[in-house]
Amino acid sequence: MTLLRPLALLLFAALASFPAHAADLRLEDFFKGKTYAYGSFGAINGMSRSFRVDLTGHVRGKVLSLREDFRYDDGERDTKTWIFTRTGPKTYTGTREDVLGETTVHISGNTARFTYRVDLNPGGDPNIVRFYDKLVLQDDGTLRNTALVTKFLFPVARVRVNFAPTLAGAKAIKP
Repeated sequence: MTLLRPLALLLFAALASFPAHAADLRLEDFFKGKTYAYGSFGAINGMSRSFRVDLTGHVRGKVLSLREDFRYDDGERDTKTWIFTRTGPKTYTGTREDVLGETTVHISGNTARFTYRVDLNPGGDPNIVRFYDKLVLQDDGTLRNTALVTKFLFPVARVRVNFAPTLAGAKAIKP
């Protein structure tokens, strides 16, 4: 009996030293209300842009409407709105005004993956690229997004966006 107690304490101490794992990601839980993000875009031609995003999420039933207000460092502003619909315990469909067609979001634990096509030059000569997004919910409650952008299957850019529930939190993890 006396040997079991130290072994139990040792086992407990060993388990306690493992880092906690982020909970399963649910888009409607993370993005409901106000969220803030900082991001950067870097293309293979050397062009780069940094930006801030103020997000507002509204949930109605299975639908998350996510308004993104972008402020680029060069002064340009833009607004996009994602509409995500939960289609299963670990899936969503999503659309946005500049997305061609619809995307399917697949959740696995704390990670979401989805791909979609965007025309970067609406109203002009088409400039269609594909985004491959990966969002990972961190143990600290922030969300990290990395995206590979391709054209004709060739990588042309990378995007990094870090989300947090507060502006100060987003600034602290600015890429």
